[in-house]
Amino acid sequence: MACKIYIFCYNEGYRISFIIFFHMPRLTFANNNFYHVYNRGVEKRKIFMDDYDYFRFIHDLFEFNDKNIVINISRRISDKTEGNPIPFNKIRRPRELLVDIICHCLMPTHFHVCLRQLVDGGISKFMQKLGIGYTNYFNLKYERSGVLFQGKFKAVPIDTDVQLTHITRYIHLNPVELVEPNWKERGIKDWKKVKKYLESYRWSSYFDYIGKKNFPSLINKKFLFNYFDSEKEYQKFVKDWVLKDSKIIEDLTIE
Repeated sequence: MACKIYIFCYNEGYRISFIIFFHMPRLTFANNNFYHVYNRGVEKRKIFMDDYDYFRFIHDLFEFNDKNIVINISRRISDKTEGNPIPFNKIRRPRELLVDIICHCLMPTHFHVCLRQLVDGGISKFMQKLGIGYTNYFNLKYERSGVLFQGKFKAVPIDTDVQLTHITRYIHLNPVELVEPNWKERGIKDWKKVKKYLESYRWSSYFDYIGKKNFPSLINKKFLFNYFDSEKEYQKFVKDWVLKDSKIIEDLTIE
């Protein structure tokens, strides 16, 4: 992504000073295109403190993906059913989707989603509703005020089919850092341990891609399975991560 550089100079007696400003052009989201979208907690703070926070964010991913106004107050903080939000299949009102959620992963301090925009301004509107809604919930629950996320969300366009498949793998492998730090630089050393952990980590769409129903109503899997014949084949694709694969998406990871 190109940037414009502005240079200003002024004279301070015998010294000339220069001020340089970098202007990054605003990303324009195009309908039917795919994007890797990411944000983290301000000052790298935790944005999920317990399981119910994760459930709430999953619930918000579903609820706020709607062109219509969403009255999210119906899920009161004290109204917990074993830590679970309202089951998606019990929400009867019709929705007009803003985006397709291809995959997602929630981590203690940040989150990743792969989105396909469906309507003009869909990604921006969805992320605005999501950010405000979850921040209001979090601040009320933990008796705090102010921003929760580190500025505006970050987004990078996905330009090729290869990038799309690899970015989903990268997103689904994110929890590996909780059991094997530095896996992105050094590779995965103990796949057996990693496999067991990934298949017990509920806060991503990986479950649903390998045939274990978790939050199936949240995502649209059809695009990814244009490239894989079965859930087992996709699972093998995730397992086969090697260091050279990171080069394919190094401009898409935003981190």
